[in-house]
Amino acid sequence: MTDPARCIPILASLDLAETLAFYRDQLGFTGETYGDYAIARRQAMELHFWLCKDRIHPEHTACYIRGGQVPALHAEFAARGVPGLSDFALRPWNMHEFHLHDPHGNLLRFGCTEV
Repeated sequence: MTDPARCIPILASLDLAETLAFYRDQLGFTGETYGDYAIARRQAMELHFWLCKDRIHPEHTACYIRGGQVPALHAEFAARGVPGLSDFALRPWNMHEFHLHDPHGNLLRFGCTEV
């Protein structure tokens, strides 16, 4: 199978240009807008965004990114000084994780089983 099915989160954004600037400048993604919709990509990671008017939507939304690349992502984000970056630690549910919020409040949680 050359195109397996995948899950791609669709997160809320109050300002698509600001969202894409954050994901590009702070997290190393590329992105494009399509009217009131945007897509950000970095290697196998893909996030979609819809334009909303109410902050309640992004402030109550999260995405979990999982895989062996997570320790390197934390090191990169720490070196870039990404605002609000949490520590990278083993959590009680046996996942090594860190998290951050984008400018509109979407929670991004990154995790892996081994470091």
